[in-house]
Amino acid sequence: MSRTPRFVPRNFCGLPPAYSSWDSARAVIIPVPYDLTSTYVSGSRSGPDAIIGASMNMEHFDEELRVETFRIGIHTQDRLEPTASSPDDMIAAVERAVGRVAAAGKLPVTLGGEHSITTGALRALKRRHRKLSILQLDAHADLRDAYQGTRQSHACAGRRAAEMGTLVQAGIRSLSAEEERFRLGSDVATFFAADIAEGRVSAQEIVAGLGEELYITVDLDALDPSVMPATGTPEPGGLGWYQLLGILRAACAGRRVVGFDVVELCPIPGNVAPDFLAAKLVYRMLGYVFADLLGRGGSARRTRKTPDAGHTRAPGETKGGGRHLRRRRSDGA
Repeated sequence: MSRTPRFVPRNFCGLPPAYSSWDSARAVIIPVPYDLTSTYVSGSRSGPDAIIGASMNMEHFDEELRVETFRIGIHTQDRLEPTASSPDDMIAAVERAVGRVAAAGKLPVTLGGEHSITTGALRALKRRHRKLSILQLDAHADLRDAYQGTRQSHACAGRRAAEMGTLVQAGIRSLSAEEERFRLGSDVATFFAADIAEGRVSAQEIVAGLGEELYITVDLDALDPSVMPATGTPEPGGLGWYQLLGILRAACAGRRVVGFDVVELCPIPGNVAPDFLAAKLVYRMLGYVFADLLGRGGSARRTRKTPDAGHTRAPGETKGGGRHLRRRRSDGA
């Protein structure tokens, strides 16, 4: 480890003020400890604290990207306290929090908590990005219009996303008959985990339908339970760590990522491995988003911060050259 734990500040990566203050940060962590609509196993309300705690013990050097991603500046906000009044009120609170971060030209990174919080983030960002694309990595389609009396359930996150932009789903291996009917009659592009595992679809094919302005939502149950057991609704046959990263890497290249979330970590007492995985995933995603800024030298180039700070370009792409590609649908065949 590169730090002495008892002197580490309580923020994502345990960063000193030079890299964790609001003014110095290009990315802002928004912890949302909320799981009111969770079903089966609850506990994802403890996810944000577990992710932040694990991140304080990570190495700052990213072994894949060969950079110290923290140099972009990462501010951690106080956690957004959950409201028990209604799911709609909680979604509105997330919308306000993400909206403030986006208005300041910083990248909002929301930590759940359950998947319903994605709706609030998307509402805030949709006001600023009319042609928004959404990449959903998940075991479940989450395409129900309503569940257990609310349209703001974790089981409806994909449906709400599809109402706000181009939706591409990957890693799916559980859905209802209702969701299947909706999917087949919609423009949602769904890529099933079995097709990814058996090589019938590539990462490039998965992301081909995404536009230039992108939001990414990662439900950790997209990963196989052997890799990520700490979720409330685990499903067998999920993605591996490197499969997940391959999709994320392909999605970020050549697109402007305007925000992302990592949700549904349900910590297991005595097993910190899933917490570390989630923390490293957030850190790696920040590296992908800010790859151009970080370069290969490990230090962020001090450029003027703008709302477009999260735009990464593929090798050889010119400034402003993110391409809009035709949407493609996979029916799992």
